[in-house]
Amino acid sequence: MKTTLAQWRALQAVVDAGGFAQAAESLSRSQSSVSYAVSRLEEALGVPLLRLSGRRAELTDAGTVLLRGARNLLSEVNELEALASTLAEGWEAELSLAVDGVCPTELLSSALARFSAEAAGTRIEISEEVLSGAAEAISEGRVDLALSPEVPSGFLGEPILEIRFLPVAHANHPLHQLGRPLTGDDLRRERQVVIRDSARLARKDHGWLAAPRRWTVESLAMARDLVLSGLGFSWLPEAVVQESIASGELKTLQIADGGGRRSHLYLVSARPHGMGPAARLLADCLRGASEAVPVRLPDPGGP
Repeated sequence: MKTTLAQWRALQAVVDAGGFAQAAESLSRSQSSVSYAVSRLEEALGVPLLRLSGRRAELTDAGTVLLRGARNLLSEVNELEALASTLAEGWEAELSLAVDGVCPTELLSSALARFSAEAAGTRIEISEEVLSGAAEAISEGRVDLALSPEVPSGFLGEPILEIRFLPVAHANHPLHQLGRPLTGDDLRRERQVVIRDSARLARKDHGWLAAPRRWTVESLAMARDLVLSGLGFSWLPEAVVQESIASGELKTLQIADGGGRRSHLYLVSARPHGMGPAARLLADCLRGASEAVPVRLPDPGGP
């Protein structure tokens, strides 16, 4: 290599600080050593990188292009050095997290934002699961942590959030036109959209399976879209349908026995007594984010 990272750091410091003296101070080096590093860099590349404008050093056109690429390179090196530091302290290089589809998006994004600020060197692999899929991933050792509505046998689960499922249909669905609380017979006459379990072994679909007319789909998003199209009714998590209810596209079904359902989202660790620092931090971030998840809709009634 014709150039060194130290030379590129010197150039970046001169440009960012506005001069050689300021760059020397920011790098804790002498001004002559910074000037020498930049001149050697220009000599090795064969193009001028800086020009003086009064007392301020400014980039040439060539310098602008080259420093743009060097900034990316230096940023990657800084990330590598930060990763090496965290690994030296015992931090995990990578974590895997299984998240059930009922988990509110704002909970996950808030937790990951805080985690990234404190452990940017640790990579996270996230898989989205449905029903017992997250529990199966933990029990098989495929993930380090899971947010799951079920706790597999032999594991401990910490309830961090209550999930409410609402019976919903399009605002123009025939069930809303009956003008009275709905019975089981009313529901059996209409199509229900059911979500398939993502587990590979013992699967169980979510929904009121007494409906003879039903469509089974792979995800909550697909179920919501079909219900929004007026093609059936479904029990869906509050967080998934709250915007559509607020806009009037969907309405909750008034069922005679209430119809509301509740579940919990559990935080489950594959190794509760052997968690590394990054896993403990991520678990803390998920707990903290769950406390800030808002409840926006009234309970439609029922258990």
